[in-house]
Amino acid sequence: MTKPAREESRWAAPPRPSWEEEPSRAGVAGKGLVLALACLGILFPLWIVVVTSLSSRKTISEAGGLVMVPKGITFIAYKELLGGGQVTRAAIISVLITLVGTLFSMAVSVLCAYGLSRTGSLGHRWILMVLLATMFFSAGLIPTYLLVQSIGLTDSYLALILPSALSVFNILVLRGFFMGISQELIDSARIDGAGDFRILWQIVMPLSRAVLAVITLFYAVGYWSAWFNASLYLNDQDMMPLQNVMIQLVQKQQAPVGLGQAIRTGQLSGLAVQMAVMVMALLPVAVLSPFVQRHFKKGMLTGAIKG
Repeated sequence: MTKPAREESRWAAPPRPSWEEEPSRAGVAGKGLVLALACLGILFPLWIVVVTSLSSRKTISEAGGLVMVPKGITFIAYKELLGGGQVTRAAIISVLITLVGTLFSMAVSVLCAYGLSRTGSLGHRWILMVLLATMFFSAGLIPTYLLVQSIGLTDSYLALILPSALSVFNILVLRGFFMGISQELIDSARIDGAGDFRILWQIVMPLSRAVLAVITLFYAVGYWSAWFNASLYLNDQDMMPLQNVMIQLVQKQQAPVGLGQAIRTGQLSGLAVQMAVMVMALLPVAVLSPFVQRHFKKGMLTGAIKG
């Protein structure tokens, strides 16, 4: 009876590592507690920002600054910000720059990544090496500024798009995803008479919706959050995007005429205005991120591993 038992134990599956075992109740509770604390650490500051932006001057004065518990919700800060002044103009500028810049960046990145993913294309290896070199070596701030100035892009919205239009990392992710598409599928389309642009538009891009959504979000967030190029290349205050106006309001460098008068007369709290501008800057990213979140795992991991 002992011999079969020994043979059975010899052929039994080896024990699983500790990280693959079913977690105990204490482990599940501990993970839940850690996740709850992490979520609280992220959401609590956002809660304070939103509540303070919706608070009156009296409530903010009674709280001594940032408000944690809402007392009398008011939208006066948002009403003043969106009343057609500088902040509204800056928000429109940021939206237009984000839309135009994202479309331009995606068009060039997709074309570049598709060309580099075709191993038989002319000079693809040398072009890839040049792109990779730019990830480690750059000309620097002063030569970049002199180049933008020499081609006449200062005080132009093109200066907010062209210098940062491409990301080599995003191109490499797209290239890796495109290389994972079945070559037989592309060859069959080519036999049927389809050209490169038709193959890209009707075959490659529909199969790459996940990675395209992720890269689009990356470019959009980059354009929406950008402020350095505007502070460097724009001198006209009326051309400033929302992020630069937000920095000026938070640092109290300069406030729009209507807002400044409302703050001086006591109708509006300067802190509420600052928090409201922060909410306006964060709102588009917070709204769009959940719709793209489901594509992150498939788009980023597949594009990074393949190729």
